[in-house]
Amino acid sequence: MTEQRCTIPEVGENREDLLRRMESFRAGDVRWREGRVFSLVYQYSPEHTDFLKQAHNLFFSENGLNPTAFRSLLRMERETIEMAADLFHGDEQVAGCVTSGGTESLLLVVLNYRNRMRKRRPWIRRPEIVAPESVHVAVMKACEYFDVRPRLAPCGKDFRADPAAMERAINRNTIGIIVSAPCYPYGTLDPVAEIAAIAERRGIPCHVDACLGGFFLPWLPHAGREIPPFDFRVKGVSSISADLHKYAYAAKGASILLYRNRALLRHQVFAEVNWCGGAYGGLTLAGTRPGGPIAAAWAALRAVGKQGYIENAKKVMTIADRFRQGVASIPGLQVLGEPVMGVMAIGSNEPGLSIYAVADQMEKQGWHIDRLQRPEAIHLILNPGHEAIADAWLEDLRKAVETVRARPELAGEGSAPLYGLMARMPVRGIVRSNLENLLLDLYAPGHKEDAESADSPEPGSDLPGIVRAWFRWRARRAAGRKQHD
Repeated sequence: MTEQRCTIPEVGENREDLLRRMESFRAGDVRWREGRVFSLVYQYSPEHTDFLKQAHNLFFSENGLNPTAFRSLLRMERETIEMAADLFHGDEQVAGCVTSGGTESLLLVVLNYRNRMRKRRPWIRRPEIVAPESVHVAVMKACEYFDVRPRLAPCGKDFRADPAAMERAINRNTIGIIVSAPCYPYGTLDPVAEIAAIAERRGIPCHVDACLGGFFLPWLPHAGREIPPFDFRVKGVSSISADLHKYAYAAKGASILLYRNRALLRHQVFAEVNWCGGAYGGLTLAGTRPGGPIAAAWAALRAVGKQGYIENAKKVMTIADRFRQGVASIPGLQVLGEPVMGVMAIGSNEPGLSIYAVADQMEKQGWHIDRLQRPEAIHLILNPGHEAIADAWLEDLRKAVETVRARPELAGEGSAPLYGLMARMPVRGIVRSNLENLLLDLYAPGHKEDAESADSPEPGSDLPGIVRAWFRWRARRAAGRKQHD
């Protein structure tokens, strides 16, 4: 039976009823207020969240598309840029903008570097961006959008960018280098100074993606945790991005993108004067720019203040220490690399112990678990609210490991084999096709593609049943080897 399509009602419905219905829609969402999720949501405190809603709603209708019409937004955006520039040790020459999030910031960086090189080296027909394989996936998205090739260099054994490998990846088509502070998967800080020096020597701009750590790492020295410079103190760093809606605890979506000077920012500007609708221009990808996130970002920085962010960093790092020590006490598990903040990847160092099966067991206990691949791991991003659930999570993790160790066949059940397939599948086109179909099913359910317009099915689309059997055999084999040893 086909589900009835939703249409606009003939007569407007009762507003109170609509709000109640909307509240009911949340029933199936992840339980982030209870600390059951380790990504997607960053909360400083419930009181701070209420304050952000008020600040956001003050500028609910204002539009940053025309900064001369809403000078209030222009002022708050400029002051937010100045506060971020000061935090990242930039001088009065630093220029930038507020974007809708880390993805847009990285999209703009790739676009900027491409445009810059078109003017400086117009003979480059196939521009390339060099980055470590741990760089945020938004870089690959930007490259696909703007016809730039990503050249991903392998990380070192410490899960940080390898300067030598990065330099080997540079060639005559390279238009820029991107490093992370820290990288999203492992929370490790790339050797920014070494790589930026390479970029400067080769005459290439270097971007630091600090979307995750930009508003956290600067406070660590005040919390007794020293880290090497990663910002404009480093010669050769051309630009920096940092998400305000992460550890600056602003409202979604807001990120900051800064360039060392106005000349670098210029390559990002769009300006059209011949359109029949009049002169049109902007610095970001969006036309209409909601005023709420800009206002809430400004308000968050002012309300929390330096001392508030320092205390938050101390608290989060104390929580992170508890999680790292707890993981280290569980045989068969390890934290990958040396994460510099409350972000970490947890993998298995015991043959036959499937970390994906462990994740499945954790989800049966009501935890939302993010999974990584290459190597297989589960992922944590910690916030103050996770202090209350640390012991419970670690106890459930210990039980999950014991369950999977006792029942290795669980590697062939649940989502474990599918994630394992994704991690190991040599034909990545099959994985990509399945992901594309999943997204289309979410946003266009029940729609059929014309035979002429639809791509041919990827070979191997009947693999899941075979794969499950292979994973069960693999788990039994690993368990047999362990018993033999």
